[in-house]
Amino acid sequence: MIFGFCTNFSIAQDLTPKEIMQKSDEKVRGDYNQGEIKMTIIRPEWTREVQMKSWSSGEDYSLILVTAPARDRGTAFLKRDTEMWNWQPTIDRTIKMPPSMMSQSWMGSDFTNDDLSRGTSTVNDFTQSIVSEENIDGRDCWILELVPKEGVPVVWGKIKTWIDQKDFIQMKTEFYDEDDYLVNTMLGKDIQELGGKLLPRILEVIPAEEEGHKTVIEYLSLSFDEPLKDSFFSIQNMKRVR
Repeated sequence: MIFGFCTNFSIAQDLTPKEIMQKSDEKVRGDYNQGEIKMTIIRPEWTREVQMKSWSSGEDYSLILVTAPARDRGTAFLKRDTEMWNWQPTIDRTIKMPPSMMSQSWMGSDFTNDDLSRGTSTVNDFTQSIVSEENIDGRDCWILELVPKEGVPVVWGKIKTWIDQKDFIQMKTEFYDEDDYLVNTMLGKDIQELGGKLLPRILEVIPAEEEGHKTVIEYLSLSFDEPLKDSFFSIQNMKRVR
């Protein structure tokens, strides 16, 4: 239920919509972070689990290493600035991923390659505005609408995100295509302290038009206190990191 817009709007006047988005984004990302993650892909006929390690530095660098299942172990994804590579150890091959692949499914999940690499900046690639407020799970949230800036190559035609007014937690995000149709909804659940920050431990992505489909991300560990050199995010290291 939407409520309290007039009462709480004065709080938002101290921060611009872009500043709200930036605070929320910085909380999730940090200057550096590394974690262990379990991803569960749920389909009507089957369920599949993938475990991975991840490292990132700001918006420009990220590295994801698949650790399980055995058949995918060692597969890695590297992002440097606007470029992304995939290392496939079973065929001993590094593939540079073209921009056209960023909107495609990542390892058969409901996440895109762009989601996992964080290739799109919700702060710099979009224009933000507050459109309303709503309470989710007992938390008062601003509802921000993000519209792509002209000429910026992004996957989504529009994003709506519900950001908690107290702790700047992203409680819910809706992703729309260029024709303004809802594609995916992402929910933040099980809010708890991770790496000294209050964050959702679980993220669920639910496709709008595929009944029984869902992808669940669970953070098994997450830390923000160990700086990473830019040289860590190299094609050579992508092949040998463990």
